[in-house]
Amino acid sequence: MKINFQYRILILLIFITQISFAQKQDQNIGSEVVNVVKPYSPTISDAFKVKETPNLDDDETAKKEIIQYNIFSFPVASVFTPSKGKAAGVDKGASEKLFSNYLTLAAGNYGTVNAELLVTQTLENNDYVGVMLRHLSSQGGIKDVQLADKFFNTALDATYGSRSKNLSWNADVGYQNQVYNWYGLQSGLFSQTQIDAINPKQTYNNAYLGARLQLTDTPLKDVTVKFNRFWDALESAENQFVAKPNLEFDIMDEKIKANFIIDYLNGSFKKDYYAVAAIKYGYSNFGFSPSFQINKDDLSVNLGATFFYSVANAGGQNKFFIYPNITASYKVVGDLMIAYAGAEGTLKQNSYHDFANVNYFVSPTLAIAPTDQKYDIYVGLKGKLANSVAYNVRGSYLNEGNTALFKNNIYDSYNTNNEGYTYANSFNVVYDNIKTLRFYGELKADFSKNVNFGINGTFSSYTKTNEQEAWNLPSIKIGSTLDFRITPKWSAGTNVYFVGQRKDVSFVQDLTAIFPPTYSPQITTLDTYFDLNANVSYKHNDRLSFFLKGNNLANQNYQRWINYPVQGVQAIIGANYKFDF
Repeated sequence: MKINFQYRILILLIFITQISFAQKQDQNIGSEVVNVVKPYSPTISDAFKVKETPNLDDDETAKKEIIQYNIFSFPVASVFTPSKGKAAGVDKGASEKLFSNYLTLAAGNYGTVNAELLVTQTLENNDYVGVMLRHLSSQGGIKDVQLADKFFNTALDATYGSRSKNLSWNADVGYQNQVYNWYGLQSGLFSQTQIDAINPKQTYNNAYLGARLQLTDTPLKDVTVKFNRFWDALESAENQFVAKPNLEFDIMDEKIKANFIIDYLNGSFKKDYYAVAAIKYGYSNFGFSPSFQINKDDLSVNLGATFFYSVANAGGQNKFFIYPNITASYKVVGDLMIAYAGAEGTLKQNSYHDFANVNYFVSPTLAIAPTDQKYDIYVGLKGKLANSVAYNVRGSYLNEGNTALFKNNIYDSYNTNNEGYTYANSFNVVYDNIKTLRFYGELKADFSKNVNFGINGTFSSYTKTNEQEAWNLPSIKIGSTLDFRITPKWSAGTNVYFVGQRKDVSFVQDLTAIFPPTYSPQITTLDTYFDLNANVSYKHNDRLSFFLKGNNLANQNYQRWINYPVQGVQAIIGANYKFDF
């Protein structure tokens, strides 16, 4: 027992000592190194995974009931016999065969002959070739005209090109011959002897070479070039070369466009209106038009500017021009109502060729100069009134410098030039700074697949600077068309256009001067006129059709230009034949 007591005392002292050591603070207990004999390699079974379907201890849910389904059926007597199903029929119109070539021949009163021939052919490697011949002529016969009034217009055009995925190009060549007569003599101004001595014939010739290149996946999108040679029977000649490379690329998700233009013009007239000296003219216009487009929701905006540097090749001053090039459109109500606006300008290169195509009766004594279209500011609204009715209304304010106007040439009995255009029966070109306030409206309707209707009108007000009037510019122009299909073989159409009053100059003799007679100009108002035209066609088959056309059916003896009445009722009948090789 004594020994046991001693052991108990010893154990108690050790326990008290350990407690006293544990109560000491800031005591470093040291460190030991533990060697792991075997690393821990967990397995997938060591992971705890929550079951998607937890275990339920509820006795009611733990027990499954076994459910058996039985069908109780019995026979039913029936006399119904279903018919065999068939898809509903769809009316499908026969597709019209398309032909690559056609020939049109027609003839009518006034000795009118009209002919057209188009021939195209697709070659290997996506190449193609085409040739077109056009002819329109009349032997004249306008009532009360004192000089020959026949005309002749023939043109031949050819093209060769190729189309591929990344490249398309074509080359064009053509020639046109036109014969017209300065038949617009003022009544009572000349004696029969003077009239018999006039040679009113004028012949225009035009030849051109052109090409166009279109690319994809490159900044250079397309390039067009054209060389035009124009000359007449009175030794006038004109050369024009135009090149237009267009670039398009993206910068920071914005589409950038850069259009360039090089327009070279050079020409000459043998003599001026008084046969004093020859006339030479020429301009080289270099243009650059950068722009970028912004599209956001229903708003589309194009911001840009146009720069031109014009070099006067035959005398005159070189000039630099800057024009706005801004357009915008906003879908107010989807495609039903789109508001648009813009401010645009450009330098327009006028030419003898362009003037003669607008007015065949100009004299070969013109002063040729470009028109400075400073700006054209416009706002408009377009869209649809219904699925088949479209509209467009627009108001604009145009400010132009050097606007070209056709004005009747004067008659001067002292003029030593005795050409056929010096009897107040030709037109000169004069220039003025004109501001135009204009309103335009258009309505198009497809009442059905067989009836189409359209009408448009332009109303203009002109403010002149130097000239007394805006010569030969009408204040009102209205046009309307109606085309309808009567049966699958018969169709017809009409078009009517109305032109308001214009101003030009006529001449009266000065009664105080007996010999030689002198004449004074006076402003003359040309009456309004409307022209009613109609046509009827009959389709014999896919290849052959016949047509009948009538022009000026109201028999209006109006004057498009002063002292130039037009033909009365004109009727022409012809046929059109389509074919393939």
